[in-house]
Amino acid sequence: MKHILIIEDDITLSEGLSRALLTEDIEVIACGTLREARLKLGLDKQKKEQMEGDDFSLILLDVNLPDGNGFDFLNELREDCSAPVIMLTANDMESDIVYGLENGAVDYITKPFSLAVLRARVGVQLRKLDMSDRGIDKGKQGPIYIDSFCFDFERMEFKKDNCLIELSKTEQKLLRMLVENRGITLKRSELVDRIWTDGAEYVDENALSVTVKRLRDKLSATGYIKTVYGIGYVWEK
Repeated sequence: MKHILIIEDDITLSEGLSRALLTEDIEVIACGTLREARLKLGLDKQKKEQMEGDDFSLILLDVNLPDGNGFDFLNELREDCSAPVIMLTANDMESDIVYGLENGAVDYITKPFSLAVLRARVGVQLRKLDMSDRGIDKGKQGPIYIDSFCFDFERMEFKKDNCLIELSKTEQKLLRMLVENRGITLKRSELVDRIWTDGAEYVDENALSVTVKRLRDKLSATGYIKTVYGIGYVWEK
């Protein structure tokens, strides 16, 4: 079960967001003020020793709130909370968007917006959390040896039969995700979200297919990188 915290003072909008995001696997809690949010997160200075605070998977944060500024609260969250934050605000100036993203927000959605787009962007962040929980985001490690392959992601050296193979950064990202999750089918949407992390709103649907083909050809890994039709790709054990 995932928990989403909405910090929004517009009651009608807050209720609409809650209904739109609520599912069997997602619980939504809404706050209208920063004070309420601090209590939910266990960040209230006076009561911190008395309460632990809820564990949230994602936070939707408005900028203009009755008891403070969302940008200031974003900085506070970055010090005391690890949950990703999506800014949700009418402040659509380029400088505001840049400020929010550079100060820790994972996304910035301006009002008015489509609920379908909001659900999609929330879904992106929740899928990233799922992938991280499965071990896709790992720290430094030694080379990975698979049959005649040797993949050293820290040194960016990739070999087959002891021969070096040059891979682009995109191909390296794809390869790492596949080999660190050997035997697990990774959805196309998950791969696209994780590989193309430059903030682009649109990635051509053929980009992943082209990258997979190039990687297969360079590694001569047709017997390893398998297509699971209608779902995604897997590095077979």
